[in-house]
Amino acid sequence: MDIGKNLKELRLSQDLTLEELASRSELTKGFLSQVERNLTSPSISTLEDILEALGTTLSDFFKPEKEEQVVFGQADFFVDEQEDYTIEWIVPNAQKNAMEPILLRLNPGCRSELMESHSGEEFGYVLKGSVSLILDDKRYRLRPRETFYINGRKTHHLVNTGSTEARILWITTPPMF
Repeated sequence: MDIGKNLKELRLSQDLTLEELASRSELTKGFLSQVERNLTSPSISTLEDILEALGTTLSDFFKPEKEEQVVFGQADFFVDEQEDYTIEWIVPNAQKNAMEPILLRLNPGCRSELMESHSGEEFGYVLKGSVSLILDDKRYRLRPRETFYINGRKTHHLVNTGSTEARILWITTPPMF
């Protein structure tokens, strides 16, 4: 374990400067800088002081990190079937992430949920079928292998204009679905 690097990452994750950490831990800025660069090693007692100032403990600091899931399969998906459409959340618990991808299946002639104005951005990729993106009072027609990229400031939704199911990969940031 790279103690200096991990201490620095922990400090930066809390938006603390070396000076602020020095003040909290009653150590010098120079000493903390040397620790973070692995030029010196703190005693156990001093490390405990640093970690306390960072709001953690020795046991939590040295606890091995859980490996984050990177690949997801159908068994991980959450499916919400409605009369007009089905939403598949294809990355579990994506609301904790910066973006949220879904797979939207729209029945023929049906529309998606109305997306109210928001400060984020959205990307869509039509996998199957043909849809219209209704953006305020404008209509944009999309066919398979076409995409849309919009800011969320305008109210919008999708309408399946075809006679078969439409499938759209839809990604929002921040998560909204």
